[in-house]
Amino acid sequence: MTDPNQIAPEAAGRYSPFVPLLLFFLAAAAWSGFQFRQLQLEKATLTALHDGQTPLMEQAEKVRTTLDALALETQKLADAGNPRAQVVVEELRKRGITINQPGPAASAPTR
Repeated sequence: MTDPNQIAPEAAGRYSPFVPLLLFFLAAAAWSGFQFRQLQLEKATLTALHDGQTPLMEQAEKVRTTLDALALETQKLADAGNPRAQVVVEELRKRGITINQPGPAASAPTR
């Protein structure tokens, strides 16, 4: 008589791949979902940071426009012979700052 707890020799080496494959695909799906959610959160954070910088960029552009106008007027005074304006323009040149004459309107560089 055979013991009912003993496994038949032909069935001893065979296991179904269903459970390991199911666990693998569930883990892959869970990881993909987690990564997708993390990327969504990161995109939202970057969008908020970008939107927060927009007013600062507009403000910086206004300041730059004002400074360019001031530098241009100083250059005009220096060209007209004003000695103090000539000193200011010369000191700016020494520091590597050039005063550009206004030309055709150039558009802002794009990314």
